[in-house]
Amino acid sequence: MGSRARTGKRGSSLRDSITIFAIVLVQTASAFFFVTDIFSSLFGFRSQPISWQYREIIEIGAAIGLLLGLVMGTVVLFRSLRRQRHAEGQLRLASGAFMELLEEQFDNWGLTPSERDVALFAIKGLSTQEIAAARNTSEGTVKAQTNAIYRKAGVSGRPQLLSLFIDDLMGDALPGVTPSNGAARKDNRLAAGR
Repeated sequence: MGSRARTGKRGSSLRDSITIFAIVLVQTASAFFFVTDIFSSLFGFRSQPISWQYREIIEIGAAIGLLLGLVMGTVVLFRSLRRQRHAEGQLRLASGAFMELLEEQFDNWGLTPSERDVALFAIKGLSTQEIAAARNTSEGTVKAQTNAIYRKAGVSGRPQLLSLFIDDLMGDALPGVTPSNGAARKDNRLAAGR
């Protein structure tokens, strides 16, 4: 299913690239006509004037080309905006899912409110000194709380703590990893970390 989505996105991206190339080509040809027509009138490049009917047909074609370029550019712009909104929505969902996962794990581990704050700061990548400054506590208190968090989580440090959450979020996305064997792999890793 994931490879189909990637193939679809590549196909859509290729279509958009071809559309943009067509827009540039049509508008360039139309603009070239109008600019050369003006210069030929100004400087008298054309030795043999063309008939007014032929000239009108060329001008109508060039104007239609510019209008098509405008329409195609608008379509590509709206597609891009729709994709951007979709990506932002997916990011919000992922962020919400990560926060739900954090809260669920914090509940399972029985973390105190202070330990939850410290764990969240640690997962965000703040140093012990930065966490202490943010919480108005001493570094020793933060170290004691992080050690309690690691003990309750069954990990030996911050990298393993973070990997617990990454594994949970990505477990279903990894090829050959089902929720049951992903959980078993996590339980084995936790047992080894104790």
